[in-house]
Amino acid sequence: MADEDERFEQLFDGHYADLLAYAVRRCASRQDAEDVVADTFAVAWRRRADLPTGPDARLWLFGPARLVVRNVERGRVRRQRLSDRLRARVRPSRSRDPDVEAPDRLRQALATLNENDREVLRLHAWEGLSAEEIATTLGITTPAAWKRLQRARERLAAALEADHHAGRPASMVPAPSNRRATR
Repeated sequence: MADEDERFEQLFDGHYADLLAYAVRRCASRQDAEDVVADTFAVAWRRRADLPTGPDARLWLFGPARLVVRNVERGRVRRQRLSDRLRARVRPSRSRDPDVEAPDRLRQALATLNENDREVLRLHAWEGLSAEEIATTLGITTPAAWKRLQRARERLAAALEADHHAGRPASMVPAPSNRRATR
């Protein structure tokens, strides 16, 4: 096992720079290129029993690197297409910075919600997205988006109600109804 680890370490040290140069020339960013090299060496580690020795090892590494570069590029194209589709479907926002223009009471109520609730409400109210569009944006089903939106609205209403009652004297806050129905 130690020999195998040492051999892999030598492979890595001897060919990392060559693979990085290969990937940099083919990828859109340095980060993508570094990911390609990491993924290539992960393949080499899993297939270390198949690795040739000597100068053929360097050539062998270019095979998986070529495939990983293609996968990275396909992923980049998919993300760009999704972004373009979403941009085409989204209606322009009604205001420049809704968070700043929102009344203090609303901003305070939103601040009491968790980030998921705030995001789904903002996507709907401020970005004008439908539940279907929210589902696409969040990578969830449309029914799940509807449910999240419904629950977030309920929590926001409760936060607004609590804020509304917070500023009133206790004698003016309606008491919760605990009365039993009389027959």
